[in-house]
Amino acid sequence: MNLSIVIPLLNEEESLKELHQWIVKVMTQHSYSYEVIFIDDGSTDDSWPIIQQLGSIDPNVKGIKFFKNYGKSQALHAGFARAQGDVIITMDADLQDSPEEIPGLYSMVTTGGLDLVSGWKKKRYDSILSKNMPSKLFNWAARKTSGVKLHDFNCGLKAYKQKVVKNIEVSGEMHRYIPVLAKNAGFAKIGEKVVIHQARKYGTTKFGMERFINGFLDLITIWFLSRFGKRPMHLFGALGVLMFLIGLSSAVYIGINKLYKLYMHERAILITDNPWFYIALATMIIGTQLFLAGFLGEIILRTKNNEERYKVSETL
Repeated sequence: MNLSIVIPLLNEEESLKELHQWIVKVMTQHSYSYEVIFIDDGSTDDSWPIIQQLGSIDPNVKGIKFFKNYGKSQALHAGFARAQGDVIITMDADLQDSPEEIPGLYSMVTTGGLDLVSGWKKKRYDSILSKNMPSKLFNWAARKTSGVKLHDFNCGLKAYKQKVVKNIEVSGEMHRYIPVLAKNAGFAKIGEKVVIHQARKYGTTKFGMERFINGFLDLITIWFLSRFGKRPMHLFGALGVLMFLIGLSSAVYIGINKLYKLYMHERAILITDNPWFYIALATMIIGTQLFLAGFLGEIILRTKNNEERYKVSETL
């Protein structure tokens, strides 16, 4: 099979039939063998009945329905697990991603030798203040932090080799950082393609300003996980030892200074009256706690079990 098209969605009943027709048209024009996997992330409208209807008339349509809204990352994880195509395309269901871009993305992966191709919505139809400016700031920070030189991490239109999606773990809200996850997993051939961004035709956006705040927090998380996720003791242990040594050195200095003044018969204040005593004590306690945090992190890392991150209600 050439292509698996993975489409996570939430309350997109108005756009699904039109999107399906558009995808079928493009697939037919290019004679691709394909499957379309819709993941209903807890919709409360008629999205799932429409997916079932599409599946009854088109054997290429597959579907996964969650019991409730678990998030886009969990939807993509389920779609990736189900996908069988040599190349996996992800796109949103709101018609803002054009299926006409699929052949170009597919070609860049199959003939261009890339592991992953990310879309770049260079010209956007979103509000400048509410989305464009925060998005530019977010993408700049993501480039600087991750080292992955992409202009648009948030673009849902991406293409992957099958081995990429089968060897990365998309959880939490990490769907924005799949290229970073891929790079950390050893898939370094990452490119981008300028794609058309269309104005939303139906409904309203499911994302607000909070997604950028969450995005920056997730960026810190993925920076930490990429550098210290497999070795938390290297961060917490090093910081703990450093702080403990600083505290210990301060305590030793205070003690030696006290003994020197006694030896010289000079007036010396009580050690407990010296503010540096409490600074040294607090620093040693914090250092010990950081060291223990790293130690516990290593234990948890080695004993953790894979948790079920979502529950599937129905499949098609």
